[in-house]
Amino acid sequence: MLSIKALSVVCTSTLLLGSGVNEIADASSFNAAPVFDNIASYTTTITGDNNLADIYYPNPTDLKTSNYSFPVALLLQGGLVDKSNYSNYAQQVASYEFVVVVPNSKRTDPTYGDEALLPQTSQIDTALQQIVVENKNASSPIVGKLDTEKVGLLGHSLGSVVGLSAIGDLCLVTQTPTCPGSFSRPKQILAGAFFGGNLRDINDVYPTINNDGIPVALLQGDRDGRALPIRASLTYNKIKNPPAALINIEGANHFSITNTNNPAGAIPDPVDATLNQDVAIETIARWSGLFLRASILNDKDAFNYVYFTGDAVDTNVTVESKRVPESTSIAPLGILFAYFTMTQLRKRINKSKR
Repeated sequence: MLSIKALSVVCTSTLLLGSGVNEIADASSFNAAPVFDNIASYTTTITGDNNLADIYYPNPTDLKTSNYSFPVALLLQGGLVDKSNYSNYAQQVASYEFVVVVPNSKRTDPTYGDEALLPQTSQIDTALQQIVVENKNASSPIVGKLDTEKVGLLGHSLGSVVGLSAIGDLCLVTQTPTCPGSFSRPKQILAGAFFGGNLRDINDVYPTINNDGIPVALLQGDRDGRALPIRASLTYNKIKNPPAALINIEGANHFSITNTNNPAGAIPDPVDATLNQDVAIETIARWSGLFLRASILNDKDAFNYVYFTGDAVDTNVTVESKRVPESTSIAPLGILFAYFTMTQLRKRINKSKR
């Protein structure tokens, strides 16, 4: 029987044959820390729907003089959760080389009344239109610094429903309507990472998510009392095309992504988190940021971290299922199985020491 050390030697020296994936690197050799230390923000109005949005962006000392071109990450809020509650998470995702746009979406709802904070698919179009404006506005601090053709979706709770619907090009009938009118997935959307969300219709049917190869990550707290872990798993199984990841976070509840647990106005999670709030936010942001880097910036090391090595070194995370693009399927399955076994053994040992 191979030892953990032997398995590590075998797996970390293995070459994956396929486009963009050259090797499985040892997790300890990859620095998962943010790319930028200084993040700034400002607030603007999305003219298409007259909602406010907070914009977080990397702010290095040479921002004005260097030729930066940052992809955009659009964060869709949870139901009844104000955009300000995501400031810590958004700043940390931005530090991985993204401009993060966090809009409010106020609309009238028969259950929640006037100006309820409820995300909807139409705000994706208005937000994408606004980033083009921001990129051309001479008074904007990020003028000329955006790659408006590279967009990733982020989401929490109901925002995850909207994001998954957008990627699947779906307009489902759900308990809280999220797709008024018609919607067609914008071509700029290249990836999506969603926390505390799942996709099912009003009859509890989980539709196939035809993502057309757009990478999708579901991040799920194992103590989420509102968006149950089993529902994330059932949603994950309906994602049609790889790459995709189901990233489980031990000790996190439904609001481990927000600045505080059960923020004002939101329907509270009846289950308390056991993972420290700051640790949870950093964990969710790191995995979100690296997933977007892997998917949008073609960062090979970030790809390896998300799909192969990261959960071996992060004791709070388990990636229960891993898929890679079909072009890598010719990699030796026995070696991949050995690596998976090594990861799980490491995980058990780490947990037994706590």
